[in-house]
Amino acid sequence: MNPAAVATGHLTAALELPPGLDTGPAVTAANRLPGGWHLSTPSPGSPDGPAVTVTYADGEPAVTVSGHTVRISLPRDVARSSTLAYATYTALERARQQRQMLTLHANAAVTPCGRGVLLLGNKGAGKTSVTLALGGRGWTLAGDDLTVLAEDDTELLILPGKATAAVRPQDPKLWQAPKPIVDLAPFLRVPVPVAGIIRLTVHPAVPRPLLVPATPFSVNEQLRLHEALARYISGLPTPLTGPTGAPYGPVWPLDDASLARWRTHLIARLEQHPYSYLYAPDPQSAADLITEEYV
Repeated sequence: MNPAAVATGHLTAALELPPGLDTGPAVTAANRLPGGWHLSTPSPGSPDGPAVTVTYADGEPAVTVSGHTVRISLPRDVARSSTLAYATYTALERARQQRQMLTLHANAAVTPCGRGVLLLGNKGAGKTSVTLALGGRGWTLAGDDLTVLAEDDTELLILPGKATAAVRPQDPKLWQAPKPIVDLAPFLRVPVPVAGIIRLTVHPAVPRPLLVPATPFSVNEQLRLHEALARYISGLPTPLTGPTGAPYGPVWPLDDASLARWRTHLIARLEQHPYSYLYAPDPQSAADLITEEYV
């Protein structure tokens, strides 16, 4: 095995790879993961620190956990693809959560005066379009689709998330075309405190922009947040069969009761912040209303 260190998702871990493995395709995925994906020469560290070991699978891909080490068995062609970066990122989600950080399916942006706003919503709810519209109003962008939420003793923090966005073409005739990837700029470089959370619904059928308080949380909102906060530790968004063929991957055995209790506590902390549902007919009017609320 070849020892290395990998920095991704705002932590650094020991990484062991099969000899001669080409990591070039994984490196190309770095800007699509929070905190990037960077290899370096390992340095002496705590034996209890997080570690990931990658081996070639003789049969089905598999994930096992032993202490602080996650072992991933991947088919050779998958290990040589960009999936290596996504799989190792997911393998470290438990270590992130043990350090009171987690990967969240959300966008984030920061007001000109440094106030961070999380943007939640289902796929297609308008998160990316609203985030880019906020950037046009002088906001700093902090992540598209993947954002890292952290807790310290006194406040919740937004850490830099995924630094690129896949933007839907404006021409409706190109609805099947691949989405161009754009760099988010200006992009957040340091943690900022959470000022508020907004769950978006952007749709032309909405008659006018509307911001509705969502606290105290309904049972449905609590369930949605439980799913959102646990999504990446389950590994479900990271198939192990690579970028081609039918995606397949078992539920990753990373979670435990203490982390589940911490996520429940995190939901209670989110409820203590301004938390709203926003309905708007288009991204521009949504961005106008968010700017009016937070700037």
